[in-house]
Amino acid sequence: MNPVPHIPESAPFSLEQRAWLNGFLAGMFSAAAQPAGASTPVMNAEPLLILFGSQTGSAEGLAKKLAKESSARGYAPKILALNDYEQASLTVASKAVIISSTWGDGDAPDNAINFWNWLKADSAPRLENLNYAVLGLGDKNYSDFCGASKKMDARLEALGAKRLVPRGECDVDYEATAKAWTESLWAKLGNGSAAAGTPTLAAAPIENTNGATKLALAFSKNHPFPAKLLTNLPLNRAGSGKEVRHFEILLGNSRLSYEVGDALGVIPENCPDLAAKIISVIGATGDEPVALEHSVTSLRLALEQHFDIAKPPQELIAAVAKHAPDLAALLVVDKADDLKKWLYGRDLLDMLQLAPGKIPFTELLPLLRKLAPRLYSISSSPKAHPGEVHLTVGAVRYEAHGRKRGGVASTFLADRAEKSGSVKVFVQTSHGFRPPTNGDTPMIMVGPGTGIAPFRAFLEERAAVGAKGKNWLFFGDQKRSADFLYEEQLTAWQKTGFLTRLDLAFSRDQVEKIYVQTRMLENAAELWSWLEAGAHFYVCGDASRMAKDVDAALHTVVEKVGGKSADEAKAYVAKLKSDKRYQRDVY
Repeated sequence: MNPVPHIPESAPFSLEQRAWLNGFLAGMFSAAAQPAGASTPVMNAEPLLILFGSQTGSAEGLAKKLAKESSARGYAPKILALNDYEQASLTVASKAVIISSTWGDGDAPDNAINFWNWLKADSAPRLENLNYAVLGLGDKNYSDFCGASKKMDARLEALGAKRLVPRGECDVDYEATAKAWTESLWAKLGNGSAAAGTPTLAAAPIENTNGATKLALAFSKNHPFPAKLLTNLPLNRAGSGKEVRHFEILLGNSRLSYEVGDALGVIPENCPDLAAKIISVIGATGDEPVALEHSVTSLRLALEQHFDIAKPPQELIAAVAKHAPDLAALLVVDKADDLKKWLYGRDLLDMLQLAPGKIPFTELLPLLRKLAPRLYSISSSPKAHPGEVHLTVGAVRYEAHGRKRGGVASTFLADRAEKSGSVKVFVQTSHGFRPPTNGDTPMIMVGPGTGIAPFRAFLEERAAVGAKGKNWLFFGDQKRSADFLYEEQLTAWQKTGFLTRLDLAFSRDQVEKIYVQTRMLENAAELWSWLEAGAHFYVCGDASRMAKDVDAALHTVVEKVGGKSADEAKAYVAKLKSDKRYQRDVY
């Protein structure tokens, strides 16, 4: 029997990557020793619906993983986006699992909005035959944590469906919680067929040549690629009140690939000065050893590279409140709004300064959240820039409570990435935010500020493949003289006619504020004619204000120029979404 391959210490991987690879190889060879066909789907397997609502792809990824597990357990999974609820036929289904993220102010993600509108309507059917389970993905930093999944769970119960297991709620670092919830689900469901075999680990191809093992490492969120930052250029000119930067990152021999519309995940590092001040206030040296999942590091590096020290979690706030009466007074139900206002702009250091030396690092670290990756819309086409990926990022800097502060990832990229030697990255595949597959189809793109990022990529892609479809871009910012991002490239495309229309909205160049939605309404007749000719409509940028205003303007265009009632306009826009002609990349 051949020995299990082992990644030697001399291999060009970090300690964490080497540990993961050796574990992966051991598991894979163990799986290979299982009887052939152990996880082969059986005949007459029990159906299992798996429905997802996903904005960035995390919920869809979990849904696909669950589908694989269910197949190995003897089920016949059917996986659909929640908006495809008609295909799901929930009224006659027996078992369904719903996995959904939450977007905006407790809203459903784009590919679940139609489902939620159907489910919450007075005309929604009774679902007494349905047994269901709901898993929510969210962020505890937002007040309506997992709000969309809570609403879905409650509404399904109200319609007579029977809950299989309690609703699961996952924070940003969702993998462990999702795994535990899934195990509880399988404990309830059991196998879908008595003939189902034990699930086995799918083996990746390994090539043995002269005794040597070659393994193509699949870089991912948990195992990012250490890429080289090639370019870091400011895009704003003198007189701007913003700091937007253009980054070019070398993917090298990583085998990472992407398509336009995808996002790049960046694993940031915290500001070393902030970490040093935290170490000082808790009375530590920074050299104390800290055990991580696969390695041991120093307290200093743990705070700089592994834990979120920007936003204090609820558990830490409660721990500090035991030593800070003024903070404790805010931790009551009727003071929730006051607490939210007080916390705004405050970080871990602010919390610990209320109780200096009271919380040792051994008590502090278990209360902290893992430093989460940041997702940025890719602003390049791989056809135009092979081997590279570009980002367009606004550096967040501000002063609050007597101290200068900054966004973790944006200032890492702007100030510290070159010094660190690498930027740890992975590709987050887009699920529905793509240019039209037919190059002759017209595109309307609305991307103010850094929302221009994916549309620069869309246009580069269309130019590279020679697509003939018309292109219309709405771009806006504060001042044309200082904030016209990618001006030379955009105006050059406009001059050649490749960019059919370029409508600009610079809000501070005149007394009356002008925004991209203003330009949409000014050109309503033309916009309507493009839509009627089959154009795809895209929006990228701020979800809380801009995207809502653009959506309202789109409804107005459909009503006034299309001659439709409010309900008819709503149905028209809903049809655009269901036909995947109205796509959004909002944050």
